[in-house]
Amino acid sequence: MKIAGLCRKLCLGLLVTGLSLSGLVGSALAAEVWPSRPIKIIVPFSPGSVQDALARSFSNELGAALGQPVLVENKAGAGGTVGTGIVAKAAPDGYTYVMAAASHNINGTLFSKLSFDPIQDFTAAAYIGTSSYILMTNAEFPAKTVAEFIGLAKAKPGQFNYASAGNGSASHLAMAYFDSLAGIDLVHIPTKGTGDAITELLAGRAQAVIAANVAALPFASDPRIRFLGVSSEKPSPFVPGVPPIGATVKGYVFDSWFGLLAPAGTPKSVLDRVSREMTHLLKQPEIIERMRRQGIEIGSLSPNEFNQLLVKDYDRMANVVKSSGAKAE
Repeated sequence: MKIAGLCRKLCLGLLVTGLSLSGLVGSALAAEVWPSRPIKIIVPFSPGSVQDALARSFSNELGAALGQPVLVENKAGAGGTVGTGIVAKAAPDGYTYVMAAASHNINGTLFSKLSFDPIQDFTAAAYIGTSSYILMTNAEFPAKTVAEFIGLAKAKPGQFNYASAGNGSASHLAMAYFDSLAGIDLVHIPTKGTGDAITELLAGRAQAVIAANVAALPFASDPRIRFLGVSSEKPSPFVPGVPPIGATVKGYVFDSWFGLLAPAGTPKSVLDRVSREMTHLLKQPEIIERMRRQGIEIGSLSPNEFNQLLVKDYDRMANVVKSSGAKAE
């Protein structure tokens, strides 16, 4: 009886103070230390793609820093929109991220219908850096310069093709933008990822690919592939001697940012922790060397600054998509 009376008094006290048992439970859950279970980074492209190689270059170290495993999962399809859509609908609890790049914003204007909004449904977690792209051809293709490539394409419109990481991918838009400014007509061969696109190039089924440094640099010494130009405004320190595409095609510049995005509504404390740990990792010599090998120019932005970049880049990519005439098939 005394115990029952004590329980009644406790419940009455909770009511008087405006609390409830469910509120206490909710408060306890809210106080749960993050992270308490494995974290997932969704790569919206296939193994071997730019984002895949990048995510796997730091996932183990990030997991060690956070005290929980960081697992990389590939969810390829529809130019990266399948995997990105999965993250958009994930719980905003800090356990799911997308390894994002320029294609994230490109898709917002390239696809007429998406199951998510690239800006409203996401929030910045950790900025990594930027990368330029490299225009590559099969070594058996006769063009040895950007000008020669354009000349051959103009002489035989519609008879040469290029492979990309898929409809809506950065490699798709980078080449479509190049086609538009150069005044040529190439046939697009979409694949499931950058690795697959380069396989098409090696096999001779595609005459060209524009790929980010991270995917292209491993082939710098491969006799089967020839580098014609870089997409950056100035020569790239990663491929000395390879001229900017813009030196031949006036106005052509195309680069990509890389970073981790989380579902909108993810707690600020979690985002700040992920950003802080990544910033620390990107200062470590071994991580710097991995980024250098992949052609990444490391940068430093807070989640708030990264969000501002996302909005600015979205507008920029909308203009690029419009001027290129590219469309998702």
